[in-house]
Amino acid sequence: MARAGQQNQRSIEEVWQELEDGLRKIYRRERISVKEYMALYSTVYNYCTVSSEHRNNREQAAGRRIDNPILANGRRAAAGAANPNGAEFAGIDVYNKLKAFFNESIEDVLRTVIEENGGLEGEDLLKYYTESWRDFQFSSRVVDGLFRYLNRHWIKREMDEGNSEVYETYVLALVMWKQKLFDNNNDSVSQAVLQLIERERNGEGINSSLISGVVDSYVELGMNEGQLPEQSPNALPTFQNFPSGATTPDQQIRLKVYLDRFENRLLNQTNDYYRSEAEAFIQANTVTEYMKKVEQRLKEEDERCDRYLHAYTKKRLAHVLENVLIKRRLDRFQAEFTSLLDANRDEDLARMFSLCSRVEGALEPLKQEFLTFVTKKGEEAVERIAAESNDVNDPKPYVRAILDVHRRYLHLVTTAFQNDSGFVQSFDKACNVFVNKNAITRTRTNINKSAELLARYADLLLRKGGIRSVEDNDTEDQLNETMVVFKYLEDKDIFQKYYTKMLAKRLTSDMSASDDSEGRMISKLKTMCGFEYTNNLQRMFTDVGLSRDLNEKFHEKISEGTQAGVKCDFSAMVLGSGAWPLSQTQLFVIPPVLNQCLDAFNTFYSGQHQGRKLSWLYNMSRGEIVSTCLPRKYTFVTSTPQMTVILKFNDSITQSFGTLREETQLSKDAVLSVVASLVKCDLLRLPNSAKFDPHGIDDSTILTLNENFTNKKMKVDLTRLQVGKMEAKQETDQMEKTVDEDRKMIIQAAIVRIMKMRKRVKHNQLIAEVCDQIVPRFKPKINMIKKYIDILMEKEYMKRVPEEKDIYEYIS
Repeated sequence: MARAGQQNQRSIEEVWQELEDGLRKIYRRERISVKEYMALYSTVYNYCTVSSEHRNNREQAAGRRIDNPILANGRRAAAGAANPNGAEFAGIDVYNKLKAFFNESIEDVLRTVIEENGGLEGEDLLKYYTESWRDFQFSSRVVDGLFRYLNRHWIKREMDEGNSEVYETYVLALVMWKQKLFDNNNDSVSQAVLQLIERERNGEGINSSLISGVVDSYVELGMNEGQLPEQSPNALPTFQNFPSGATTPDQQIRLKVYLDRFENRLLNQTNDYYRSEAEAFIQANTVTEYMKKVEQRLKEEDERCDRYLHAYTKKRLAHVLENVLIKRRLDRFQAEFTSLLDANRDEDLARMFSLCSRVEGALEPLKQEFLTFVTKKGEEAVERIAAESNDVNDPKPYVRAILDVHRRYLHLVTTAFQNDSGFVQSFDKACNVFVNKNAITRTRTNINKSAELLARYADLLLRKGGIRSVEDNDTEDQLNETMVVFKYLEDKDIFQKYYTKMLAKRLTSDMSASDDSEGRMISKLKTMCGFEYTNNLQRMFTDVGLSRDLNEKFHEKISEGTQAGVKCDFSAMVLGSGAWPLSQTQLFVIPPVLNQCLDAFNTFYSGQHQGRKLSWLYNMSRGEIVSTCLPRKYTFVTSTPQMTVILKFNDSITQSFGTLREETQLSKDAVLSVVASLVKCDLLRLPNSAKFDPHGIDDSTILTLNENFTNKKMKVDLTRLQVGKMEAKQETDQMEKTVDEDRKMIIQAAIVRIMKMRKRVKHNQLIAEVCDQIVPRFKPKINMIKKYIDILMEKEYMKRVPEEKDIYEYIS
């Protein structure tokens, strides 16, 4: 082997002859040993590091004059410069030789393409192109390693100084391939690829590796577009490395060859192919079959992108497909949507949603159609209940009809429509409409009927003997369903009034099925409406607990003999007047035995709580009386008015209606209500066993105790039989009056709060903010808000700003 000094004096021709033999072996894919590879590497290294002094001495010995040379990039080397100039000369020589070698190798490939069998085309062309490309690419990477020293020094320096005609060795090979072979033949190669893709779309089997090989070459050939000089060849980006549907600007530049020479043609061909197929298919098939076909085609094209196209193409190809297969058919989809809803075609609806969600704005008409459809179905369900039910006050069929509609279309929203926020919103709007405005609530007298019926439904769930549940879990589910309907009520304040009234009756009559269930229901209401909404409900429960403790102490006093006057088992519930919706409707003369108990408890309570006064609610009280004059010993559960009337028959088994009124001091309507319940159960009888008719009863009517009374049960609950229509109407009227008063205060308080915070506010903004604050309780009418704005201005809480009549100002 020659010494280093001798190696440095070798000419480029001598060196290249040695290199060329090795390069040809590499490009022929012949086996090359590590020793041979390192010898080639050393040859390049030694030649490129030749010193300027050795080169200059050799040229002068040949009798040639040395001028400052012009380098490839137009720069003039300084005379007498040190080693770098020598390296530059060596770099130019090697670079130019390598460039010529690449050119020759590529022309060999091109010659085969043109000359063999009169020119290759179609699949044969792709096979030869991809094989040649893989060999050339692999060999070029190997050669790039041989010339690594040239890349890191001379080529890097040239590129750093702006020489755009110099490339790293591997990139140079790609540039030469592109210029010599690709630019003149890419049309035929791309056309062959497109033909292969179309054959696969038509159902034929193809060799997809031919397409991926071509795509790989197209992407790789864009490397010199926006080249990153310092990147290692082994880390160069290929089409597998790009994230799906997104690239950086630099990566997009590198994809320019792929995009310009192939992808654009692919997109145009795809558009034409599927436009023709779609027209033919939809003419011969239904919309549902067409959607299945589109779904299948989208899946195929997505898989096609994954198998052999660049990831960047996936999003662009999908856009073309969505435009030609979906967007152009939206009118047909929309026309079919309602029919699919009506036929419960959930699978087809899911498919339509999936397809339309791919096109911007395509779901909006469907959401509106869905809102209209669900509203209609809800209204129809309630109309059927109104027509079929004999009792408009029965809450079970009404609430269950609403829940059936809600359950059906909520399932559709969560499954077929994938909980899309727009469909959820349309669904909620539809439920809000048919829950509050339907066949039962349409009349003026029933405008708040939804709130009342839902409260009655909750009462049935929570009271003894109501809607029976096998397990506690069932009760929890039913309470959750109640809250589903409650969510859509506009008049939640009216529900609150009814619910509070019914809770009070359950607690005072010991008819609550479970304290735990009652507590869970209050907790659910609190979660949805806040602490203030359930404050009184919670206080009512607290009062019941305190009353239990109080009664225990009272009974202890009786047991100890320190509390005289109690001759029966007596208990009292002490209820806070501010929390309970109870009031005494009228005073009347109660039986003496009860009076003694009341006096005893008053004395006891005064000793426990000085300064407090008890007001007894006779109409809400109840008790048990035992018969000793009937064939069997019965226990009757009665209200206090019933007990008062029944005990009068201890004096005589016959009593006139007028006598009962006079001695009890009950109103005529109250006595009629009591008598009606006692006649209905056959405990009292009218003359000639006539049926009860309130219009046929006067003060002279004789009522007789039925001494032959019989009943299957030994304990008879008479409280359920008492008909108090007049009392119920009075309660309803009082409730409506209370609701109006409460709403008046709530609206005025909201206006004052907003004005105090804003100081100045425009009329429309004030209206909007008041509505936002109040809607969780009830839906206010705009005229009502305007009315209370005027009232507050009269009270000088606020005023209009002079010369700006639409602006209000707070008066502090």
